[in-house]
Amino acid sequence: MMESTLPAPFSGWFMRRGWVPRSHQLAMLDAARAGESTLLVAPTGGGKTLAGFLPSLVELAQAPRSGLHTLYISPLKALATDVARNLLHPVQEMELPISVETRTGDTPANRRARQRVTPPHILLTTPESLAVLLSLPDAPALVADLTCVIIDEAHALAGTKRGDQLALGVARLRTLAPRVRRVGLSATVAHPAALQAYVGADRRIEVADCAPPRLSMLVHDGRLSWSGHMGLEAAPSLMQRIRAAETTIVFVNTRAQAELMFQELWKQNTATLPIALHHGSLEASQRRKVEAAMAAGRLRAVVATSSLDLGIDWGGVDQVIQVGAPKGVSRLLQRVGRANHRMEEASRAILAPANRFEVLECEAAMLSVSARELDGDPPRPGSLDVLAQHLLGLACSAPFMPDAIYAEVRRAAPYAALSREDFDDVLTFVENGGYALSTYERWRKLFRDSEGRVHVRSDRVAARHRMNIGTIVEAPLLKVRLSGKRRGGPVLGEIEETFVNTLRPGDTFVFAGRLLRFIRLREMIVECAEGGSGEPMVPAYQGGRLPLTTNLADRIRGLLQDPGSWAMLPGQVHEWLRLQRAQSRLPGRDDLLVETFPRGDRWYLVAYCFEGRNAHQTLGMLITRRMERAGFAPRGFVATDYVLGIWSAHQPVDVASLFEQDMLGDDLEAWMAESSMLRRTFRNVAVVAGLVDRHIPGAEKSRKQVTVNTDLIYDVLRKHQPNHVLLRATRADAASGLIDLSRVAGMLARVKGRVVHMALSRLSPLAAPVLLEIGRESVRSADDEERLLAEAEAIIAEATGEIPAAPAKAAAERFARQPTLLL
Repeated sequence: MMESTLPAPFSGWFMRRGWVPRSHQLAMLDAARAGESTLLVAPTGGGKTLAGFLPSLVELAQAPRSGLHTLYISPLKALATDVARNLLHPVQEMELPISVETRTGDTPANRRARQRVTPPHILLTTPESLAVLLSLPDAPALVADLTCVIIDEAHALAGTKRGDQLALGVARLRTLAPRVRRVGLSATVAHPAALQAYVGADRRIEVADCAPPRLSMLVHDGRLSWSGHMGLEAAPSLMQRIRAAETTIVFVNTRAQAELMFQELWKQNTATLPIALHHGSLEASQRRKVEAAMAAGRLRAVVATSSLDLGIDWGGVDQVIQVGAPKGVSRLLQRVGRANHRMEEASRAILAPANRFEVLECEAAMLSVSARELDGDPPRPGSLDVLAQHLLGLACSAPFMPDAIYAEVRRAAPYAALSREDFDDVLTFVENGGYALSTYERWRKLFRDSEGRVHVRSDRVAARHRMNIGTIVEAPLLKVRLSGKRRGGPVLGEIEETFVNTLRPGDTFVFAGRLLRFIRLREMIVECAEGGSGEPMVPAYQGGRLPLTTNLADRIRGLLQDPGSWAMLPGQVHEWLRLQRAQSRLPGRDDLLVETFPRGDRWYLVAYCFEGRNAHQTLGMLITRRMERAGFAPRGFVATDYVLGIWSAHQPVDVASLFEQDMLGDDLEAWMAESSMLRRTFRNVAVVAGLVDRHIPGAEKSRKQVTVNTDLIYDVLRKHQPNHVLLRATRADAASGLIDLSRVAGMLARVKGRVVHMALSRLSPLAAPVLLEIGRESVRSADDEERLLAEAEAIIAEATGEIPAAPAKAAAERFARQPTLLL
């Protein structure tokens, strides 16, 4: 195909900026002129966003028209806002007759209403807002002339429930606007063909990475932590790096960690450099202020979570710091790409591990980046609970015939293999709740007319559905408001109800970069004042921890088996591994090392699985059941991303049999029947599918109310309709979600016949971190904390051989007698 040239206004605009159109940008223009849907895979800074919009801008400039021309969908509201701001530059500078607007949950209601009457040429939105739009009666007229739909950061959506929701929405758009082109924009991915199918693209354009990133590891002075994941000790060193750079993004893995790290950096900020905080629980106006300040170059640093992972174009950022382990190579590259947002220049990033195991993970990640190894699983099949939500939304817009919608749904790649039986079961559930629930009026949401056409039962059902659209299920959030002289001070953001329930008047906590004193809870508002005394708490958020990927776990095991590579590790970590090899052995790449040893009046079993926290929690539940039957009297366990630690009253023997694959049979079924994790998974499925409405006009359901409702329904369905479609959806979610059965099954198959049991007389150096985690679970007071610190010293001394095991025995016995948390 001959490569296009840009028409005059655009070629002149490129020349004035000193730019030359990239070949992939021109190729996207060619594809659009041929009417082809395209997936563009390119590294950060490759001009993907402009390449995606360029055909639309050219078409609208050459043939002006009214109505919605291009729909852009972003996984983040912040990204949609940033892209809209950047898109306005060429539109205004070339004086193009093109209107550009955003439509997200933060868009005022009057603007959303006006957009339905007079839509812009280009509308930037999110999957949730698109679903709301498609549920409206005027949706067909609004999108009838739609020419292009752009899916940005497609790799971040494919394989997720939000991605399922978007795929169904795009399938609907293809029905309402048959000539619409699909454009997918993605960073470099491990499975490009699967992503192309997800987008529904006719062709794929891939751009090579010109300048691999420059990565280094920062280990602060002093003793490197054995456990913990906050990394706050590194704050002085990080502040030095911030002062030496122009603009830095400090990425952390959780919102609680972001609050704490911001506080620690501010303590070190003697030069009062402008630094800010950004995470998803802050008030939208506060996030927008931070984003605008970064875009204008007014900040030297921002501490952020995944809220800034994707695509935001801040060309002034010249340094990224990742605090804590990255948990995945692709995720790390996404964050690193925020620095030097230009394809020809290498991004510069610093990894700051928080403990010794994280040093290994950071080193493994850097090796994978050097080898250009990407990780991530191919997209999984679409979720049935998301399909249920989508079908109700379709009926809210207009009546439909099931046969036509089944064919439409199967055009969405996640549902290409959907059976008619599953489709009919989902539709029946939305219609009346299914066999076990069909006698209850509250779950009758649809009805069929004499011709078999499906209708929504009432406007009230439609209104409640629109209030509950979305696939992200979080604990109920309460707004945090500063009290002043007058009622109604500024809102700082939102925190989870479960955290607020632990607060008493006068308690202090850190939020939005401030020290706050809790006054009271009034309705859904947490009223606070600035200041206070005492040790502040930090809000924790469910689901904040990222899972360790399979590829990175394999790299860590390989690193442990290659002593020749240890020279690149910090001296403390090198010595730690050397001691482990001398006192026990190191985990192998294809085997499973399990150590047992006595300590105090307990026996400990430590398994070095490296399969991620969720998989280890499931494994811990299953193995403790087996240990109970064998008479070992297990007392509890702790799961980290790297190891599983179990403690028991009696010595475990025949350890290899505990890890046999048959645990995934009867043991798994028995555990799942009573598992609180499975109940929690069902709770999330029920909310997404619309079985339980979280948001109700004039009221909000608390987490306790949702839990009670879903637990009762769960028991009814298991007893009376065990094959109910929501139970099937729950089991499917469990395989890769909270329970992560797929990782457990894969590990048990990999180590079959290769479990290496080391019966030791005392704990090994590699086991010390998990024992410290066990101690941390039992901290309840200041006295407990002092005991933990003393015991930590004893554990570390014993593990490193600084003192014989015997002098530590008294401390160990004190530690063992304390009550611990059975997970």
